[in-house]
Amino acid sequence: MRAPARSSTPLERAATLPSRYYLDASVLDEERVRIFGRTWQLVAHWSDLSRPGDFVPVTVLDEPIVIAHGHDGVLRAFYNVCRHRAGQVALTRGNRRALQCRYHGWTYGLDGSLRTAPEMEDTEDFDPACFGLVPVRVDRLGPFVFVNLSDDAPPLTEVLGTIPTEVARAGFDLSAMARVERRDYIVECNWKVYVDNYLEGYHIPIAHPALYREIDYDAYRVETFRWYSKQHAPVRELKPGQELGRDRRYLRSPDGEEDALYYWLFPNTMLNLYPDNVSTNVILPLGPDRTLTIFEWYFAQPGTGGGWESMQQTIAFSDEIQQEDIVICEQVQRGLRSRSYDTGRFSARRENGVHHFQSMVLEALDGAPLAGR
Repeated sequence: MRAPARSSTPLERAATLPSRYYLDASVLDEERVRIFGRTWQLVAHWSDLSRPGDFVPVTVLDEPIVIAHGHDGVLRAFYNVCRHRAGQVALTRGNRRALQCRYHGWTYGLDGSLRTAPEMEDTEDFDPACFGLVPVRVDRLGPFVFVNLSDDAPPLTEVLGTIPTEVARAGFDLSAMARVERRDYIVECNWKVYVDNYLEGYHIPIAHPALYREIDYDAYRVETFRWYSKQHAPVRELKPGQELGRDRRYLRSPDGEEDALYYWLFPNTMLNLYPDNVSTNVILPLGPDRTLTIFEWYFAQPGTGGGWESMQQTIAFSDEIQQEDIVICEQVQRGLRSRSYDTGRFSARRENGVHHFQSMVLEALDGAPLAGR
C-alpha cells in the first residue's frame, strides 16, 4: 500500500462503487486482508496505558493483540498469542511485570521475551530466545494509540501528515482531554456505506436539520490528502433574535474556519473537533451488511453541575446526529440490494471526499475489479 496507482477517472466523470462491493462477503474477506490488515487502526487510549506495567488486550478485527507499557518506558504491541499452543497471554487489562498464558504458564516480559517455559527442559533444540511474542507495530497520535499489522505500511507520522500540527494550532490539547463516554452502535449496513456518509456534507440540509442550523453549509468543503481527508464546517453567525444555549449550541469564532473540523483517516477512523469537545469514531465491519461504530467523547474539563449537564447535552446532540445517520445508512443498504440499482454518480461540488475514499478502496483491492467478479 505504499503509493500504488490512484484511480484515474476524474470526479466529474466518475461513477460510484458498484453495489456488489457493499454486498458480497468475498469483497469483505479481501478488505480484511488488503485494507484492515495493512492500515493503522485506532485501538486504545493512553489513559489506559500511562503507567509502566500497564497492558491492554485489543483486537484488529479477529486478530488478538496486547499493548504493553514496559518498565523501560517503551510502548510495545504484540500478537496476544502464546508461542506454545496459541493461548492468550492477556485476557483483561491490568498492570504487571510480566504476561502469563493461562493455559500452560508460559510467561513473557513486557518486552515480549519468553521468560519462563515450564517443563521444556527435555525438548530438543528448544531455544527460548526464538519463542518470544510476535511484535506488532504501534504508535500514537497524542493519547490515541494505533497498531498496524503490516511491516510494509508507511509509518503513522507519514499517514497523519499535518493533522497533529493543525489540531494543535486549532487550540486542542488532545492529551489534556478526559474521556467522558463511549457508545457502541450496531448499524445494519456495509462499513463503506457508513464511511461514504461521513465523508460528505451533501446530506446535511435534509438529514440533519439541527446540525444544519449550526454550520455554514455554503462554506462547507472537503480537502483530500494522500491518506486522509479534512472537512471544514464553519459555524454560522447567530441570526437576529437567536440565543446561544436556546436556539444554537455553538458560537462562531472570529474567522470561523476551524470551528468544526472532521478528519478521516483511511480506512475507518474519524476525529471530530468541535469548540467544546473532541470525539472519535472507529468503524468496524461485523459482516457484509453489519457494522460496529464506536463513539468516544473527550472534554478538557469534565467538571460537575452545569458543566456536566452541558457535556451531556453535547453528547445527546451528537447521538441525535448518529441516529439520523443510522436511518439513512440502513435505507441505503436496502437500496443497494435492489435489482434496480448498481452504480451512481457523484456530485462534483459536494462528494470529492467520497470519491477519494472509494478510489483508495479500489487501490487497496489492486485497483481493479476483484477476481471472479
